[in-house]
Amino acid sequence: MSSHMSPCISPCTPPSQGDTALHIVFLTLQDYSMIALSNAIEVLRMANRASGRELYRWTIATLDGRPARASNGLPLNPTIPVAQIDQPGMLLVCGGIRVHEACSPELDATLVRLAKGGIVLGGLCTGSHALVRAGLMRGYRCAIHWEQMAALREEFADVDFSDGLFAIDRDRITCSGGTAPIDLMLHITAARYGKALASAVSAQFTVERMRDPAHRQHVPLAARLGFSRAELVHASTLMENHIEEPLPMAELARRVGLSPRQLQRMFRHYLDMAPHQYYLRLRLGRARELLTQTGMSIMNVVVACGFESSCHFSRAYREQFGHPPSAARRNAAVPIPPPAFAPEVAVETAAR
Repeated sequence: MSSHMSPCISPCTPPSQGDTALHIVFLTLQDYSMIALSNAIEVLRMANRASGRELYRWTIATLDGRPARASNGLPLNPTIPVAQIDQPGMLLVCGGIRVHEACSPELDATLVRLAKGGIVLGGLCTGSHALVRAGLMRGYRCAIHWEQMAALREEFADVDFSDGLFAIDRDRITCSGGTAPIDLMLHITAARYGKALASAVSAQFTVERMRDPAHRQHVPLAARLGFSRAELVHASTLMENHIEEPLPMAELARRVGLSPRQLQRMFRHYLDMAPHQYYLRLRLGRARELLTQTGMSIMNVVVACGFESSCHFSRAYREQFGHPPSAARRNAAVPIPPPAFAPEVAVETAAR
């Protein structure tokens, strides 16, 4: 790969007339996540198809050119040595399980060399781990799969870890994995080529709503709490399952097998708040999701989240989030409209 310095141009910058296709290299590590990689590539493929032009091209690479096996056991061909690729527009490291074992001094040196050459770098799923280990995320916002988050936060305090689906910070693009690469690539496509094309691609994949970087990853309860005290996880699960009709604290304690006083002490000890305060935060969090991700009326959200009156709900919502529910609705991500880009092409199905 060429080592000369080139200006770093964000992949989210609309291309100039006559620009060639954005070339994205996927540097696959052993046991990488196939779903994260394929979701990213499929958006690129459909953008080309829906536009009738080659807007994107992509290359699968490894350090030595030998195909890496994904965590599902499948290799991808063709795979070429990353050193043979000259000045791509972006390189995304694709990680998965056992990413610690896949990292190496050779990988670190390669990524550092690419960064010095002005290449936009990023990671899918646990691929961000490799960038962090190589010292390339200091002072950057970084999204990574939730399983890696807690440990890396402890070890790398100079990295701004985000619990969002993806993060785009200057010349670093990181993504949590799973289905989130769909949202990342749709976001890039909308920024480069317009929302109409992103809409056409979304329609082919039956994606109803393009999630933004602030959309939080879904983290399993025990991992989100950071410990595994069975009674606390049980109580929290009961709360999440009874949002519309909140359980009285005495009933919650009975179902968990504790006295009300023991329940209070447990929440105070582990979460530094009373159980009713934690319950209220859960209900308000659910309300914010409904306001920003659905078309439900505010009154219906009030009912769905177990509030007795809209006044009580509005007051609690403002205290928690710093603005009224109506502001959340105004600032919500707009559902992707019906496709209006290249209709003669966009009607073709993604299955082809």
